[in-house]
Amino acid sequence: MAKPVVAIVGRPNVGKSTFFNYVTGKRISIVEDTPGVTRDRIYAEAEWRDRKFTLIDTGGIEPYSEDIIMQQMKRQAEIAIETADVILFMVDVKDGLTAADKEVATLLRKTRKPVILAVNKVDRIGEPPPEVYEFYNLGIGDVMPISSIHGLGMGDLLDEIYKHFPEDKEEDYDEDVIKVAVVGKPNAGKSSLVNSILGENRVIVSDIPGTTRDAIDTYVEKGEDKFVFIDTAGLRKKSKIVENIERYSTIRSWSAIERADVCLIMIDAVDGVTEQDTKIAGYAHEQGKASIIVINKWDLIEKETGTLEEYRKVVYEKLGFMTYAPVIFISAKTGQRVHKLYDLIKYVAGQAAFRISTGMLNDLVNEAIAIVQPPSDKGRRLKIYYMTQAGVKPPTFIIFVNDAELLHYSYVRYLENQLRKSFGFEGTPIRFIHKEKGKE
Repeated sequence: MAKPVVAIVGRPNVGKSTFFNYVTGKRISIVEDTPGVTRDRIYAEAEWRDRKFTLIDTGGIEPYSEDIIMQQMKRQAEIAIETADVILFMVDVKDGLTAADKEVATLLRKTRKPVILAVNKVDRIGEPPPEVYEFYNLGIGDVMPISSIHGLGMGDLLDEIYKHFPEDKEEDYDEDVIKVAVVGKPNAGKSSLVNSILGENRVIVSDIPGTTRDAIDTYVEKGEDKFVFIDTAGLRKKSKIVENIERYSTIRSWSAIERADVCLIMIDAVDGVTEQDTKIAGYAHEQGKASIIVINKWDLIEKETGTLEEYRKVVYEKLGFMTYAPVIFISAKTGQRVHKLYDLIKYVAGQAAFRISTGMLNDLVNEAIAIVQPPSDKGRRLKIYYMTQAGVKPPTFIIFVNDAELLHYSYVRYLENQLRKSFGFEGTPIRFIHKEKGKE
């Protein structure tokens, strides 16, 4: 069974993200003075009194706004509310009671779920200021004064949240999941793909580049398989990152790649493989992540015989270090081939976790040596004593040799090709560690 879910809701800029970061102990949500910075729901695990729970940070609710992004943020908050067991309604003592607060309170009273009212930015110890008491007019119940930035009143608030945890949600999520990071430059269709995969508008979709500013974890089960889709912020070139908001998003996107098992590298079919795409793919490769190259917006490309194969050839030319990664051509908008991604993700994740016995490895090495002799230099020839697999994700092999300096890159590449020819390893990089026999 799932952990209890707590959703933080309220107007923009009342301090929800600051509270979220304080409780989770990480800078997961963006904290910025610009209203509306946290546009999507953000999930993270937190713990209080030996009880783990899922905390959801949401975009602010602006009931009266006609702005498209604001309207979608309201819908995202509503989805979080629907998902939650406990709702933390946050208001700002410095702004006082606003008409928007009253509208949010009306929305929350209809949920029939436990709602806790936190009055934030009460930054002084002692008796709360008189302004706190006007929030009783919302009809939510008792008010709890806190300061997210200074940590005041947090223990009492978390105790109150704890009281409302349902009894039947104490077990953790199953950890046997495949973590999938959806990465790419802005406007490549990442959010559209996640929505298409899930069949739910869980991530805001807009034509404005950079709409998804936070990395969002979405858990999904398909049959007996479990996945976590991480929809990341669009990665931009550093020269284009002007706002602090963009900088935070980029850092978080790199960390999403680092914690993923599989990376879906989104390429805009119309733009082709750009320099930024190469950097994103390169980072996934350097981190040893299994990867799938996803060519999105394929429905917009005019086609004739051989178009797909020619396009794949160009992709591999530009991403020459990642020719092991399968290429799939999709349209997130129309759903073309999107259904094939689950099986492909599962397949490459399995390839990245594949192990080969030492006996089979050395049979392969001996055969490879017989076909192509190891290199020599100044009369001294490389000797490969044996090879063993040291790890997975990515598959990592230790080669024991007489002289590591004689093991040229070209011969390592030859051994890698032999491994792939015999055992597959499709979608995953392979790592080699060279050791001289008898040396540490």
